[in-house]
Amino acid sequence: MKAGRATRFWMQAGTKFLPFADAATDALPLNRLLRLSLFQVSVGMAFVLLNFTLNRVMIVELGVPATLVAAMVALPLLFAPARALIGFKSDNHASVIGWRRVPYIWMGTLFQFGGLAFMPFALLLMSGRGALGSGVEIGTAAACLSFLMVGAGMALVQTAGLALATDLAPEASRPRVVALLYVMLLVGMFFSSVLLGNLLHDFDPNRLVGVIQGTAVVTAIINLTASWKQEARVRGGTKRDPDADFSSDWRAFVAPARTRRLLVALGLGAAGFGMQDILLEPYGGHVLGLSVGQTTALSALWSAGMIGGFAYAARALARHADPHKIAGFGALVGIAAFAMVVFSAPLASPAMLCVGVGGIGLGGGLFAIGTLIATMDLALPGKAGLALGAWGAVQASAAGVAILLSGALRDSVGALAMSGRLGAGMIDQATGYSFVWHVEIGLLFATLVALGPLARRIHHPAYRDRLGLSDFPLEGLKEGTV
Repeated sequence: MKAGRATRFWMQAGTKFLPFADAATDALPLNRLLRLSLFQVSVGMAFVLLNFTLNRVMIVELGVPATLVAAMVALPLLFAPARALIGFKSDNHASVIGWRRVPYIWMGTLFQFGGLAFMPFALLLMSGRGALGSGVEIGTAAACLSFLMVGAGMALVQTAGLALATDLAPEASRPRVVALLYVMLLVGMFFSSVLLGNLLHDFDPNRLVGVIQGTAVVTAIINLTASWKQEARVRGGTKRDPDADFSSDWRAFVAPARTRRLLVALGLGAAGFGMQDILLEPYGGHVLGLSVGQTTALSALWSAGMIGGFAYAARALARHADPHKIAGFGALVGIAAFAMVVFSAPLASPAMLCVGVGGIGLGGGLFAIGTLIATMDLALPGKAGLALGAWGAVQASAAGVAILLSGALRDSVGALAMSGRLGAGMIDQATGYSFVWHVEIGLLFATLVALGPLARRIHHPAYRDRLGLSDFPLEGLKEGTV
């Protein structure tokens, strides 16, 4: 009896405290769902490596200009607009084998593995530390190619994997299944950031090669495990729908004004939360003197904040909260968090930076899950892949443009400040970074403006508008207009 009670207690505790764990059903049990979610872990590993660890190493240890680093980190996001097309293609993939989603996952895995395999050699050659000291141009071109390959692989794996999860899950639980997969993405990012930070605590070029290539091997193993016997084969193969047309399906999806406004808000918020991606770790190193291991730990704090945001969103959605209001609350938290990051420099406070980074993750998690669930609610019947692809395309495209601009803004404003053209009081390493943080605060305020009309509709009578977001700040605007 006691053993049975203990078993029931831990099962209930797991369902209670793991965000969206109650998305599991008899058709898709939790152990199978968690194994499928491993593809998100591999994507999280690649994201941490490219957007956190390598950008710090390239800027601080290898001396690569921040503008070039920003451009390289943004290169994988060139494939972001293709996510909607990838989702559509996987919805209508013709295969003799009988699979629609798995071929895209495998192809994406090959791209990820190939890009990571030669990336460290390209980076060392680009910095002039390779055996060919004069091969900087070749190294730069090879590094750009490796980043492109990894980006293409991440887009293929993530979009097809999320679509496969929606295929396997009952319709009523699909939004929560997708949300659980994003929790696993953050879990993978959290543990990857801790592990990569420890491995590269004392930087060494040979260790850099081993870490990146080891990530390539782990990525292949994880993705194979995730997709193994998940998608049922269709006897006789899958066939393409002759009436399927991407252009017409896309026009039908974005036709409602409410959908377009949501995508605009998503783009603004993604840019607002995304500009800091390549700058937080260099900021900690340049301004506050943190080591590689310490700055990589910032990504762990960011991931922990994101997981906290997902946990809060899980409880709110269980109480029938409006996902638009959850996203708006995330934007508010992000504004406060960026303000703390701004003040961490004049106060020389690494602790304040850490709290701010955690707050950025918390706000970003709330915003991501709110907009994700809202987009899923807008999906047309049988078009889950297109809806997920649209969310991923807008989110990643906006983040990519923001990342590219952030490096250029940091370099240009920082150069003006250090030259004294902005005044003697602005001659500080933190000036260029602080300008970017203020731009992000402005973008998040614009996000609240875009979300205001969407948050006016109460989707469930049990929900109370605790934020007052429905009254901010467009009293005279017709509901649903853009």
